[in-house]
Amino acid sequence: MERGFIIRFDLHVHTNQSDGLLSPEEVVDLAIQKKLDGIAITDHDTISGIAPAINHGRKYGGFTVIPGIEFGCIHDDEEVHILGYFIDIHNKFINKLTARLRESRVKRGIAMTNKLIELGLNISMEDVREFSSDNYIGRPHIARALIKRGYVENVQEAFEKYLGLGKPGYIDRYKLSIEETILAIKNSGGIAVLAHPGILKNRDITYYCIEKGIDGIECIQSKHTDSDIDYFKTIVNDFGLIATGGSDFHGDTNKGNSNAALLGDYFIDINEISAFKERI
Repeated sequence: MERGFIIRFDLHVHTNQSDGLLSPEEVVDLAIQKKLDGIAITDHDTISGIAPAINHGRKYGGFTVIPGIEFGCIHDDEEVHILGYFIDIHNKFINKLTARLRESRVKRGIAMTNKLIELGLNISMEDVREFSSDNYIGRPHIARALIKRGYVENVQEAFEKYLGLGKPGYIDRYKLSIEETILAIKNSGGIAVLAHPGILKNRDITYYCIEKGIDGIECIQSKHTDSDIDYFKTIVNDFGLIATGGSDFHGDTNKGNSNAALLGDYFIDINEISAFKERI
């Protein structure tokens, strides 16, 4: 579905297999409506949404679904997210790793909900389960339960008041190091990309990731300002890295939500990423 010289790909998309609201099939349908040529499914710590999206995407001639994932790390007391593209979803190590990470997320989600209850908030696991599944609980699910109960107006406020690192309701979970994450992605045949580095307080982490072998940086992003984009594109050019882009779509509406970006509002021309175009 090439139009002119631009082949539009949104390379950062979440489904309800992690903390998105739409099913993999619904995400693909919406991507077609948005006139995208392809997307990357990059759910947090899980690959379960990739096969359904790929299978559904086959009904649309010329549409491409790139298998991806988003891992969370902690480095220098900051959350660092790393995207993996073109990973082998049949890789035994990746399957065992994501199963362990999902289990850790569920346990953490239950513990965080209980901690909020101990703090006096009128919230229950039933509230959280309304937005999550049995095999995945993310902080955005708890945030949506808090919104429903009227404690916050949007996901961003929930993180700032209760769920973010160092906040009253926060509990840590099992995470990989940056080095382990990059290695896991590459060992499964993937390309490792630093996600939304513009939100990092310590920008030296970007250079640390480069030192540890990151392949690219997500430059175009819904959380980035124009100056962020220019800054990270300069780094990409200086170090010969891949520049990617995506919306970080979760399916939430624009109204009062931190994830106001809609699918396809932030994209990359796949012609500009030879390493991706060759694999596609």
